[in-house]
Amino acid sequence: MKTFTIAIGSDHAGFRYKEAITAMLLADGHTVRDFGTYSDASCDYPDFIRPVAEAVAAGQFERGIVLGGSGNGEAIVANRVRGVRCGLCWNEQVAIWNRTHNDGNCLSLGERTISEEDALKIVRVWLATEFEGGRHLARIQKIDR
Repeated sequence: MKTFTIAIGSDHAGFRYKEAITAMLLADGHTVRDFGTYSDASCDYPDFIRPVAEAVAAGQFERGIVLGGSGNGEAIVANRVRGVRCGLCWNEQVAIWNRTHNDGNCLSLGERTISEEDALKIVRVWLATEFEGGRHLARIQKIDR
């Protein structure tokens, strides 16, 4: 299995899954940097999500994972950073399409929308899936223009 450098961050509503995902990633041999939050105390998600996205866009990390209650706001924040293609994924098939069709470099998950078991499965399949290229490459290039 290929290992990655991964930036991860969440707000209070995604904190518990962030901790579980980080533990799994480290056990699987990935290099992980946790950008916070570091508790379930109420906080503002842009404070933790934007630094994850900026680190991925700058090439400091190969992939990013962001979490919140629904994952929607987190995906929006991440996608405001040029060079980030963040997909909100709620099952394994959507995660596969995020990678194969969109070359997603950032994954957004909602702790209030999926089980922890499903979140861990989604992360694993997302990391294991390669970008298809081909007809999808031209579309990615249009996004980046």
